[in-house]
Amino acid sequence: MKTIIVVGCTFAAAAVVAFAGGGVKMKISSPAFQEGGLIPEKFSKYGRNVSPELQIEGAPAEAKSLVLVVDDPDAPVGLFTHWLVWNIDPKTTEIGEATAPSGVVQGKNDFGETGYGGPQPPSGMHRYFFKIFALDKTLDLKPGAKRQEVDAAMKRHIIAQGQLMGKYSKR
Repeated sequence: MKTIIVVGCTFAAAAVVAFAGGGVKMKISSPAFQEGGLIPEKFSKYGRNVSPELQIEGAPAEAKSLVLVVDDPDAPVGLFTHWLVWNIDPKTTEIGEATAPSGVVQGKNDFGETGYGGPQPPSGMHRYFFKIFALDKTLDLKPGAKRQEVDAAMKRHIIAQGQLMGKYSKR
């Protein structure tokens, strides 16, 4: 009997974690770099500081909007946000290089700028995560909102997600 209870509790906890984390998987990729590969310099603050082309697949039919978050967990100050974009049409399958989709709202990155801010590590190799989230609602946030506000607004509304990780080091 104890085994059944433990297995049942483990299964229920796993289901809650999967749902809370947006259990459905989406795919985000870029023709500019492969998963785990090096991000070309032109997408960095040392280069042209333009966002790379991104391709998105697998948004659920019930999604009302998508959110894109680009961050660096290896920054000396901790998690550093490079780009916040929300209310992306869930039918979007591509975000062009150096652009944001029309009709979206962009937040303030940790450089203190609205829009994309490319990699600019002070030293060493850093990982940059391009995360896509499908939500069951659109976000009612003003342009320039910060990461904490976006995270709070998304809480309990993520129905699918995916991520792409690229690396960059100061040349």
